[in-house]
Amino acid sequence: MLARPLQTAMAEPASTVVRPKRWLSWPKVSVAAVGAAAVAAAVVIGTTGGTVPAGHSDAAPQAVESPQVVESPLVKLASAVKAAGTQPGEASLIINTKFAPDGTPNLYYTVYTDKGQVFRGDSPQSLAASVAKGAAENATPYDAKVMAAARLAANGDVEKARVAMLTAAGNALGVGLSPAEADKAWAQAQAEIAEQFRKHGKKVPDPRPRPTGKDLENLIGNHLWSSATHALFIGAANAEVRAGVLKLLATMKDVTVGTTDIDGQAALALTASPAIQGGGSTHILTVNADNGLPMRSEGIPAKDSAEPSKPWVANYKSSRVTLADVAAGKF
Repeated sequence: MLARPLQTAMAEPASTVVRPKRWLSWPKVSVAAVGAAAVAAAVVIGTTGGTVPAGHSDAAPQAVESPQVVESPLVKLASAVKAAGTQPGEASLIINTKFAPDGTPNLYYTVYTDKGQVFRGDSPQSLAASVAKGAAENATPYDAKVMAAARLAANGDVEKARVAMLTAAGNALGVGLSPAEADKAWAQAQAEIAEQFRKHGKKVPDPRPRPTGKDLENLIGNHLWSSATHALFIGAANAEVRAGVLKLLATMKDVTVGTTDIDGQAALALTASPAIQGGGSTHILTVNADNGLPMRSEGIPAKDSAEPSKPWVANYKSSRVTLADVAAGKF
């Protein structure tokens, strides 16, 4: 069984799922300070199909090799998950346990419906009341895009799905554009986030060139991991989403797969290297070895990092539900 330090999970509002920190090619700044829209605009995204412009604007587009989905444990599990199908219901219930620095657990309840509604609560009672009142929020466009990309991967077009997942938060790198168009997209993204810095009274950092080479490869890995695991956390009770995410993660060379167990349940531990986490941490995602449902997400500070991140952990339970049952407290 995995044993790691417990600390409050980071990078998400208190009532939402915890997903790994998206690494930006930009000076460190809090998401709250600049706004989520600016962060989405500033993400550095790559692709694995066709060509990706890299380097100076007069350089020819650089081809990026497409990792192939091999018959890994994740691919085998994805096939089993898809074959089993989605359980009856109309929504996914996510029970997320985050831990305070002293180890105190805090539980949060979220329902994501197949129609794109979101209901939240900090207890079974408050969630039931929220559903009964119809107090739904609309899922974000980002949520919809990552789940659509996962379904696309589940149904066979993994290469196209990788591009969709990588560009779910925007196309600051200019995927599929000419070098000149890519430079323009990059400059526009930097201008948007700089404007958010100004609005919040922050010093605007100097512009940076688009990343190339190994930096580009690591950012590709970072954004694929971040978006794919986010899709898993919010849509795990949907078999297509779960299977698609597993297939996409199987393409990642910087993700290793091992076996473990949690509370006596066989599990697979997916470890994303520090290289695709900005160098400060290793991220471990643990999924049930029989059905692929997420069980635990944790960040482990990188030992040799000059700026190691703080440890954090969150546990997950996902199930298929109907709104009528949730409103009645039957979950």
